[in-house]
Amino acid sequence: MEDQDLLRYSRHILLEEFGIDGQARVSAGHALVIGAGGLGSPALLYLAAAGVGRISLVDDDDLDLTNLQRQIAHATARVGMPKVESAAEAMRAINPDIQIETHRLRADAELLDRLVADADVVLDCCDNFATRQAVNRACVAHGKPLVAGAAIRFDGQLSVYDTRDPASPCYACLFPPEAEFEETRCAVLGVFAPVVGTIGTLQASEALKLLAGIGPSLAGRLLMFDGRRTAFDSLGVARDPGCGVCGHRPPPS
Repeated sequence: MEDQDLLRYSRHILLEEFGIDGQARVSAGHALVIGAGGLGSPALLYLAAAGVGRISLVDDDDLDLTNLQRQIAHATARVGMPKVESAAEAMRAINPDIQIETHRLRADAELLDRLVADADVVLDCCDNFATRQAVNRACVAHGKPLVAGAAIRFDGQLSVYDTRDPASPCYACLFPPEAEFEETRCAVLGVFAPVVGTIGTLQASEALKLLAGIGPSLAGRLLMFDGRRTAFDSLGVARDPGCGVCGHRPPPS
């Protein structure tokens, strides 16, 4: 690690649990982020600031004026620009030394199969149920840890689904693909901006811990945030042996 890196990342290196070895692992790591909106914005900025060596970003949307109330990686001057390019510009302004790959594409099964296989950690920052399921299937197939967040109105939730641990559930164990969930969008119901900031920041925290090899992670727990009360609640979540996505795994020893 060069002197400039030691200086830039010194406040992480000073942490006993993190140290030079943890920073070296982060700098060699590859994070795949699905979505450059409300959740993805803080996650991407913190991953870039922390020096994640390679960050791949997937989003097919263009920046709209209504996004700016909560999507803090973007700016008024970049309205109309693809979100992946706008976010990359903000990330490079923070840290020009990292490698950023942008994919202005819909996160379909074929793309995810290719990108997830090459990542060390995946952050699901998207806003729809179908994409969340596709991301989860790819992570299970390739044995990659998934940090999944969601937020609407004043409520947010977060968990880590790490099927490298046979006791850990996948996203589909909690939210089966065949279940009928009402799709809620912030364009209809609204969202309190600091809630997506809170969840997205925590996604970055969990991803950095996984990359650095420090823990424990949120695997096996679902964290819920109530922005009205400014309160967190946590509940244990278990693997479903009959899950149609990860149920083929051997039982935990």
